[in-house]
Amino acid sequence: MTTKHYGMSVHTSLSRDEAEAHIRAALSDEGFGILTEIDVAATLQAKLGIERKPYKILGACNPTLANQALEADESIGLLLPCNVIVYEDDDGTVVSAIEPLTMVELSPGVKEIADQAHDALERAISTVPVS
Repeated sequence: MTTKHYGMSVHTSLSRDEAEAHIRAALSDEGFGILTEIDVAATLQAKLGIERKPYKILGACNPTLANQALEADESIGLLLPCNVIVYEDDDGTVVSAIEPLTMVELSPGVKEIADQAHDALERAISTVPVS
């Protein structure tokens, strides 16, 4: 698994569709549901006539953690849901999730909740087979 200050990623040899199905199941196992789904490639094609490789954003939400975060800081909703992306690159398929700990920089009161979200997303990402 690769981590950046704003996300955690894994490369896999699974197809994009297989990787998406896998991460959806893993997120569900961690208590997350998918609230939003954005097909970026289709949107860019429809709005701008730009063709690009498939790229999907899944807006994942763990209701318990989201409620706790909102109770700690109502403005934290600006940073919800936790985005997970699935796309192909030259090395296979990439699955990445936002690093919830970045929220702590903006709202220190959500540290414990961000830690829980980080652990859950990290577990979900780590289930994706590495290429």
